[in-house]
Amino acid sequence: MSRNALIALVVVILLVLVGAAFYIVTQPPATTTPTATATTPTTTPATTPTTSSETTTPAVTEAKKTILRVAQAWPCYIDPAVGSDYVSSTAITNLYDPLIWPGTDGSPRPWVATNWTVSNDGLTWTFQIRKGIKFHSGRELTAKDVAFSMQRLMTIGQGYAYLFTPYVEDIKVLDNYTVQFKLKKPFGPFLTALARLYIVDSEEVKAHIKKPGPYGDYGDFATEWLLTHDAGSGPYKVKEVVLEQYVLLEKFPDYWGPMMPHSPDEIKFIGLTEATTTKAMMANNELEISSQWLPEEAYQDLSKMPGIKIAKIPEISVFYLMLNTKKPPLDDVHVRRALAYAFDYNTVVNDIFPGSPLVTGPIPPNCPGYCPTEGYTTNIDKAKEELKKSKYYPDIVNNPDKYEIEYHWIAEVPAEEKVAMLFASNVQQLGLKVKVVKVPWTKVVDEMAKLETSPHIVSVFVAAHYAEAGSLLESRYHSKSAPTWEQNEWLLNETIDKMIEDALSTIDMKERFRKYCEIQKIVVDQAYSLNLFQQVMKFAYHADYVKWPQGEGRDINPVMGYNIDGRTIEVLPKS
Repeated sequence: MSRNALIALVVVILLVLVGAAFYIVTQPPATTTPTATATTPTTTPATTPTTSSETTTPAVTEAKKTILRVAQAWPCYIDPAVGSDYVSSTAITNLYDPLIWPGTDGSPRPWVATNWTVSNDGLTWTFQIRKGIKFHSGRELTAKDVAFSMQRLMTIGQGYAYLFTPYVEDIKVLDNYTVQFKLKKPFGPFLTALARLYIVDSEEVKAHIKKPGPYGDYGDFATEWLLTHDAGSGPYKVKEVVLEQYVLLEKFPDYWGPMMPHSPDEIKFIGLTEATTTKAMMANNELEISSQWLPEEAYQDLSKMPGIKIAKIPEISVFYLMLNTKKPPLDDVHVRRALAYAFDYNTVVNDIFPGSPLVTGPIPPNCPGYCPTEGYTTNIDKAKEELKKSKYYPDIVNNPDKYEIEYHWIAEVPAEEKVAMLFASNVQQLGLKVKVVKVPWTKVVDEMAKLETSPHIVSVFVAAHYAEAGSLLESRYHSKSAPTWEQNEWLLNETIDKMIEDALSTIDMKERFRKYCEIQKIVVDQAYSLNLFQQVMKFAYHADYVKWPQGEGRDINPVMGYNIDGRTIEVLPKS
């Protein structure tokens, strides 16, 4: 073999050896196989959550969270020592538990209190408290919290405090589950009124007291904090509050009481009474229940939408034209009677608020203690006769501008304008001039706080705070309610005050109701107000996916604020 051939052979052999070595080095070692196998389970779970049906369940559940959105007039005060109007009472009833629950006939039923006893003189009431009720903080509700709630309510002196302040003298915690109230004097409806004692978490309230404040050692009594938070034990707790816009509640998972299987996960109370917006939101399934303050045409339009029905819920509530008895010429009973005879009641209940039953006095027929009275019916001749008896008659005839009557109606209730215009037209036949003024609700409340700023007439719906005639008689005609939105009459009448107090202090129910009747007759005779009709609240609601017993006419509670109750309403998946 030549020298060149030998060199070529060596080069080839070397290339083969290098190539083989390179091949061997670049291959994965045998130990990488189990490593690869081992890494498979660690990488698979990491990617599984995005596809696995097992781990995507929470996301699907979240997406299907149910909500009940309810439109209402605003504002909404969720502090049970402050709020007392319709929307406030409704929100509070969902956030808090009352000591006593009002039954569908208005009678007291066990709730936080499981049973009770009363002394023979009606002054000492002892209540056994239900065990195992949890506040939203996780604490157990005890007798201490019941006592604290009453003390806080009476100290703040707002909301439903007027029901108890004149009567409750002392409160004792006998043990963890027994509380005793000692009254200064008998209060016949005391047990019924306890539907308005909502129990707050004393420790939660104390933890959020802001000092200094108007209540001494209790500072502001946590009133600022409770504008946007709660301290309750009810079926719902506060999730978010945007003042002047909405209150959003979420279900409390540890609620002790009965709840329907499909009760909504959230309830949202929205400040909304405007008809066009309401109709648009309901058409888009963005609102489940409308407010009760829409004009009749809006309800008719809504009733034509698929799945929407109109609920009609009678309450212990009356629509009043409150006549300021301290402001000329309405300080003259003959002028007031003339107005009462001149008014066209039938047009109101046939055209403006159709389906609302007329009332003849200040108490509606569904209220325990109601007394039939001979009220006023439209009679222009009688109206003119009464006006001629008035000391103001010559001035009214010769100078009608001198005693122009100012009538304020609530801006959030558009139908009230029609009532106001009807009234102005009716009394024009008597030579009386009426100035009709549209006023927002918050301004109405401010105006009625002082006699000097209260107008001649304000049209207002007022509901009983508990299921007895005494509630309306006291809130409407007792002197202590004069600087509130519930009384524009400004009676300040000692005789009426004493009659109301005497009736409320009467333990025997039959005798108490007889005394209520005497008061009702005087109120009608003196024409302190024009009593137009019993309120039958109308709500448009999505009956296609909202199961609302009260909306269907079942289990209606006569007490204000107890009919939009998350415990009993169900929101089903939309079809």
